[in-house]
Amino acid sequence: MGASKHLSNDLKTKIIQHHGLGEGYKKLSQRFKLSVSTVRNIVRNWKTTGTVLVKARSGRPRKISERQRRRMVRTVTVNPQTSSKDLQHQLAADGVTVHRSTIQRTLHKEMLYGRVMRKKPFLCTRHKRGRLRYAKAHLDKPASFWNKVLWTDETKIELFGHNQGRYAWRKKNTAFQEKHLLPTVKFGGGSIMLWGCVSSAGTGNLVKVEGRMDSSQYQQILENNVQESVTKLKLRRGWIFQQDNDPKHCSKSTKAFMQRNKYNILEWPSQSPDLNIIENVWCALKRAVHARKPSNLTELEMICREEWSKIPP
Repeated sequence: MGASKHLSNDLKTKIIQHHGLGEGYKKLSQRFKLSVSTVRNIVRNWKTTGTVLVKARSGRPRKISERQRRRMVRTVTVNPQTSSKDLQHQLAADGVTVHRSTIQRTLHKEMLYGRVMRKKPFLCTRHKRGRLRYAKAHLDKPASFWNKVLWTDETKIELFGHNQGRYAWRKKNTAFQEKHLLPTVKFGGGSIMLWGCVSSAGTGNLVKVEGRMDSSQYQQILENNVQESVTKLKLRRGWIFQQDNDPKHCSKSTKAFMQRNKYNILEWPSQSPDLNIIENVWCALKRAVHARKPSNLTELEMICREEWSKIPP
């Protein structure tokens, strides 16, 4: 039947007509230059179905039934971390053996695709309530409010840091050519920790943190840099100080220091999404610094200060 289905319907009709005139399979094969088996299949198909047309075939039956398909969709909807191997075992318990790619294709038809899960801070009910309260309290604050905020934070900058993947144009099988490699050094080749502050008016002071920062060093940095930055940025009376909930920021001694110096602290929800605008400034700083390719930590600090001063309001 394999060869006969590729023949034209006109030719098959002629074979049937000659066969009706009494010609046998062998004579028909010689007349139309076909194998005897092909002629036989054409005649048999005509006798069975009454036509020379090849009926459309339904194809191989699906191994996964409609009910099993629905159950698979329900399973991954309830528990998105279910693996295709888990579903494979589930089907095997029903006596259905399929490859994992079959399971994946079935789910793809339902617009369900395996994707890497995004990492986000763990949130309990208390955190969610705190976030919602913060959002409602600050949603309609005018620009004049946010212009009074001094945003502060610390960041680590590595000497040979590559914070993001980089792309290179290359041909197949050239991935390990030196010009296509992104060199790495253990622990980034060393790093420095910086404390900085910004407002809508621009950048404030930038300070290198010596060693591991504790509450005492943090308070010293604030004492030496906050008021100076407030003056430089021309923040008006009633300016607001922002910091995250790092333990050294919230220690008893730090809270006492801030009360003595009459800091007006911006409420900050625990496990907050990083709403601090300085995060965007850190990103811009690191891109600019690494573009200049510092060769040692002293040069790294110097370039950080230079690029920090170049960031426009």
